[in-house]
Amino acid sequence: MSSGNSLHRTFDLASEAATRALGHALAAHLHPGDLILLRGDLGAGKTALARAIIQSHLALHGIHEDVPSPTFTLVQTYESPELLIAHVDLYRVEEVSELRELGLAEIADEGVVLVEWPERAEAEIRRLSPDSLDISLFLMPEGLRRARLEGRGSWAARLEGLSL
Repeated sequence: MSSGNSLHRTFDLASEAATRALGHALAAHLHPGDLILLRGDLGAGKTALARAIIQSHLALHGIHEDVPSPTFTLVQTYESPELLIAHVDLYRVEEVSELRELGLAEIADEGVVLVEWPERAEAEIRRLSPDSLDISLFLMPEGLRRARLEGRGSWAARLEGLSL
């Protein structure tokens, strides 16, 4: 499933608990400079997975916070002793120039940038880091969801050892 410096993995998510389990597994592998891109239709589970990743990372440090969708604020930040995490929702972004005002490049240097709807500004977002994890979520029959993950850069090796 590996090609060049990328690796693909697929997970079927039968429930909200399975989505949280994937988020928990991913949170254990976060490093400064990471870029996580979440794609999928409305209702596919992007925010639920983002919330699980962020809350799981914070819980590793004894921090418990609500993680609302940043649909209207565009960006919410969370800080642990280890990392600054920016949760970004580009659904309402109409101009790429709006991104420059969010300070994502600075966060990407020392933290993690987690982006919902990255296709709204793909080229600009891709420039943030070569270490990216693309997650595409698909609604399947019977209420199931499928998560297709593609790790690039150092995420390729991290994905290889990922287990739920």
